[in-house]
Parts: sequence; structure tokens; C-alpha cells
Amino acid sequence: EALKKWMPVDFYLGGEEHVNGHLLYSRFFTKVLFDAGYIDFDEPFSKHRHQGLILGEDNRKMSKRWGNVINPTDIVKEFGADTCRMYEMFMGPLEAAKPWSTGGVKGVRRFLDKVWNLQERVSDTEPSVDMVALLHKTIKKVTEDTSTLQFNTAIAKMMELINVWGKEEKIAKHHFEMCILLLAPYAPHVAEEMWAALGHEDTVAGQSWPTYDETFLVEDTITLAVQVNGKLRATMDVSVDMSEEDIIAHALKEENVLKWLEGKAPKKVIYVSGKLVSIVV
Repeated sequence: EALKKWMPVDFYLGGEEHVNGHLLYSRFFTKVLFDAGYIDFDEPFSKHRHQGLILGEDNRKMSKRWGNVINPTDIVKEFGADTCRMYEMFMGPLEAAKPWSTGGVKGVRRFLDKVWNLQERVSDTEPSVDMVALLHKTIKKVTEDTSTLQFNTAIAKMMELINVWGKEEKIAKHHFEMCILLLAPYAPHVAEEMWAALGHEDTVAGQSWPTYDETFLVEDTITLAVQVNGKLRATMDVSVDMSEEDIIAHALKEENVLKWLEGKAPKKVIYVSGKLVSIVV
């Protein structure tokens, strides 16, 4: 009964230094037991992901020999556990080897400070349609990236949201609550403190994950590249329902495009729907 409950393991995360010891032998013994008829599964892990090494600031493997070892306890004492945790997830793709950066640690701490300070702007105000759309796009991105272990891009999306909120005088309380829920897996201690400060008696860890509304994900505008003789000369934002004729006219009036046209009439203008306007002189 215990075997059926615990095996195979749902998810295994291991580094390159564990391949021989953990993976080779765990798979070997599992297959032997399966072939002998003792178990009914032939792989020990349903899902396996490989994580890259965290290198020293000098881009070499951490070693006492090089004197480049980073002690996480020192980082926690100076910047806090949430900063250390979140920075490691923000460093880059999970599978990649990544050099440590004290500057990067400080950057994540500044981000958490920004989120903390936004509490002063939380109110019962009604958010604008643009703010609602931004939040739902953030929820979608963080949800998808967290589920696929793309933690760095999930954090980057949260940073985009906070940067926009930093320019607002007021932030809707229920929006800030959803932001806390998104932040909780990445910075659990800070999230719990802010959740309690909003008047909640239960923990943020016990809440349901926020959901997004597809109706707020539809873009009203698109960004198009404008090329002159195959080289990018401008970008422009246009309405999604703007006609091809109006888009081309808009592109030909772009200041930098006019500069490169040098007063010449285009020989050909090609519009690739939703992507670019290519002007040939």
C-alpha cells in the first residue's frame, strides 16, 4: 500500500552532480524490480527536470580553492530569506548554469521593498480598465510560467506590474491582494506579512490561486516594426482594427522613416499583417 501511495515519485529535480548517484541507480533498481515482477512501474519518477549550477561571481564553479563560495546564510542575514530565495529563481532559466551577482541580489531586494511600500497606496478605489487588463495578463503569465518552472520570467512579469503600479496614486485593494497571492510562492514571508496587514486572519498559503479572465487578455493595439530597405528604422503602436492603407500611411509619416527615405518615393511597400511594414526605396 505504501509503495502504491508514494511511487512513482511525481517530480524529481536534480543537478548534474547527482546524475550518476541518484538517477542511474534509482532507475537501475526500479527496472530490476519491475522485470522481476515486484513492482508495476518501470520508471522511478513521473517527471524529471535538471537544474544548472550556480557559479561564483567570477563565473567559475564555487570552490574553496578559488575563494568564490557564496554562503546563503550570509545572504539571508543581510538581505532576508525571501530575497535570497527569489533571487535564485530570478537568475535565469532553471536548466542553465548561472553566475552569482551581489548586484542582482540587491535588485531583488529593491523590488520587494517597492511591493512593501505600495501598501500605503492601497484603497477601495475602482481600478481602470487598463489596470484590470494588466493584472489579468500578469496572472496568466505568472500562472503559466510557474507551472513550467520558468520562474525568472514569472518574476519579471510581476516586476512589470509593480513598476506600473508605482506610477499610480491609488491601488485597488482586491488587486493588491491578488498580487500578494502571485508573490507568495516566491517571497512567502513578505507575502504573509502583507496579507495580515490587509486584515486577513487566515494565511496566504491557504488561499486559492488567482484566476484570470480571458476577456481582459484581448489586445486593443499591436506594435509593428517598420523597415526601410530591410533594416529596422521604427516601431509604432496601432489599433488592431486599423486598415492596411492607414497603417502604411502611418508608417510613411514616422519621423525616423522620413529621415531614411531622404525625400524619395518608395518603390514598394509591403505590409505583413500584425508584424511589420517593409519599405523599399
